[in-house]
Amino acid sequence: MKCTGKVVVVTGAGSGMGRELVFELLRRKARVAAIDRNQTTLEETAELAGATRGGLVIFPFSVTDRTVVETLPRLVEERFGAVDGVINCAGVIQPFVRIADLDHAAIERIFDVNFYGTLNVTKAFLPLLLARPEAHIVNISSMGGFLPVPGQTAYCASKAAVKLLTEGLHAELAQSGVRVTVVFPGAVATNIAANSSVTIDVKGGAERFRPLPADRAARDILDGMEKNRYRVLVGRDARVLDWLYRFNPERATAFITKQMKALLPL
Repeated sequence: MKCTGKVVVVTGAGSGMGRELVFELLRRKARVAAIDRNQTTLEETAELAGATRGGLVIFPFSVTDRTVVETLPRLVEERFGAVDGVINCAGVIQPFVRIADLDHAAIERIFDVNFYGTLNVTKAFLPLLLARPEAHIVNISSMGGFLPVPGQTAYCASKAAVKLLTEGLHAELAQSGVRVTVVFPGAVATNIAANSSVTIDVKGGAERFRPLPADRAARDILDGMEKNRYRVLVGRDARVLDWLYRFNPERATAFITKQMKALLPL
């Protein structure tokens, strides 16, 4: 689905990839409904949009609040007249600890945002998308959605759930006008750690990671959407580890375990 002239909903739009997706959509002449729980950073996104702000409306809502999310389709439709696409980008990570040391409240929060937030928004907007001649759903999973990352086990499980949810939607909607894409970013330069209230002590092997700029990630994601891609791998690390995991899952797991060792407390 080409972006020009379309109305696209973006969650997690207050920072990082979500913010850059808003900017890139506006550059591609789309109109955008931007959603984020943080009103301050969401307003910053609108201010930074500058001259293109006329095609942008913001909604400071949490994707975890299903009752509120279910009101959004009507609000967006009232403003723009239709909805053609949804990009579910809102997400949080967990503290870098083993699952045995991660409390249930943290695990529930991760799933509430990453999986149920994606599900809430998708289900709320799907009736409007099905009414369009063409539409698109893009769900942001993670490299951790196909590759286990020690110290991020609950996060990876939530992103694996997003992967299977998206692939299931692709199959269910194959005969409709709604295309579906799942995205697997590797390391991207965002402030997801701060937004997740997680402190990362980067040292040792972790220094070798070179995050992809968020604006480049946004361009890759939208290029994939415009080409109706089934899956999009963002960053060289995601592409290489996707290949390695397909070839030898145990070796890929051992490799990422070694790379992340410096971030995982003894």
